[in-house]
Amino acid sequence: MPERTIATFTIKRLEILDDKGNADERLMPSLEEVDIRRMYELLVLSRTFDERALNLQREGRIGTYPSIFGQEAAQVGSAYALDKSDWVFPSFRETGMYIAMGYPLPLLFQYWSGDERGLISPQGLNILPVSVSVGTHIPHAVGAAMAVRYRRDRAAVIAYFGDGASSKGDFHEGFTIAGAFRLPVVFLCQNNQWAISMPRERQTAADTLAQKALAYGFEGVQVDGNDVFAVYRATREALEKARNGGGPTFIECYTYRLSHHTTSDDASRYRSREEVEQWKRKDPIDRLELLMEKRGLLSGKDRREVKERSLEIIDAAVREAESVPPPGADEMFLNLVEKPSRRQSKQMTGMKNADV
Repeated sequence: MPERTIATFTIKRLEILDDKGNADERLMPSLEEVDIRRMYELLVLSRTFDERALNLQREGRIGTYPSIFGQEAAQVGSAYALDKSDWVFPSFRETGMYIAMGYPLPLLFQYWSGDERGLISPQGLNILPVSVSVGTHIPHAVGAAMAVRYRRDRAAVIAYFGDGASSKGDFHEGFTIAGAFRLPVVFLCQNNQWAISMPRERQTAADTLAQKALAYGFEGVQVDGNDVFAVYRATREALEKARNGGGPTFIECYTYRLSHHTTSDDASRYRSREEVEQWKRKDPIDRLELLMEKRGLLSGKDRREVKERSLEIIDAAVREAESVPPPGADEMFLNLVEKPSRRQSKQMTGMKNADV
C-alpha cells in the first residue's frame, strides 16, 4: 500500500504591535482608548512593583523574589481578558497578572515577606495560591475545568507556567485529560527562553512549544509575548472558545526574562550581555509608549504622572504590609487543610505548650 498523508498541522504566530510602536490595524483588538491607557498604567505599575520588590529583597525586608522584568505584557495582556468568574492557577512569576486582576498589593508584599496569609484571595477573585513547584498546578487547573463542566458554569480556567514546566510530566498529564474531555481551560506559557540556567533549545527539539498541543488534540498558538495587544487578543479568543464549549487552547507567549531567575540567581554565569541587550530593545512598555505617543494618548507629562502615581501606590502598599502583625506559628497548620488532622492538632498543641 502506498504511503499517504493522513494529517498536516500548522502553528500560527500572532503579532500586532512591533518594537517601533506600529500596530497592524487588521489584527488590532477592539479596545477603547481608556482600555489602552489602563493597560499602560498596569504595565507601569507592575514594573514599579517589581523594582521595589527587588530593592526590598536586597534590604532584607522580603525573601527570595522572582522578577517579572520584560514579561509584563504577557501577564497584563492575558489578565485583562479574564472575567472575575474565571479560575486562575498561577505559578510563581505572575505578579503582573495579580496586579491586573485587582489583587490587593499589600497581600503580595506580605506573601513575598514570608507571610502565607498574603495568598488568601479576597472575595470576588478566583485566584489559587502560588505554585512554586514547577508545573504541579497544571493537573489542578484541569481538575477545576472538569468541575466547571460538571457545574455548567459559564467560566473558564487559565493556568500560567514557564517553558520549564513543559518538560514536566504534570504538563503532559494535564494536556492529555484536557484534550480528551475538551475541557474549558487555557494554558498560558511564558516562554522566557530560560528555565533557570537551561536554555529552551536544550529542553526540547520542537521548533515551538505551541505545537505540543497538537499531540493532545487541541489548538496551540504562539504570540509575541512582548506585545500586550497580541497577548490580549489570543487570550480573549481562547477564553471565549473555552466558555462556549470549544475546548482548551495552549498559548505560548514568546518573551524573555531580562532579570535573574530569582534574587538568588546570577544569570550572567550562563547567558551573554549581548543577548540581554538585544531583548531590551523589544521592551513591552517602550513599544506601547511609542504607539500611544503616535496616537496622541501619551505625553511626557503623562508618563511622569503615571510613574509617580505608581510609586505612591506601591509605597502605600509596602507600608500597609509591614504594619501587619506577624503570623502565629499555628498558621503553618491552619492554612494547610480545611480541618487539621488529629496528628496536626497534637503537633499544634505541643508547639503552643512549648511556647514556640
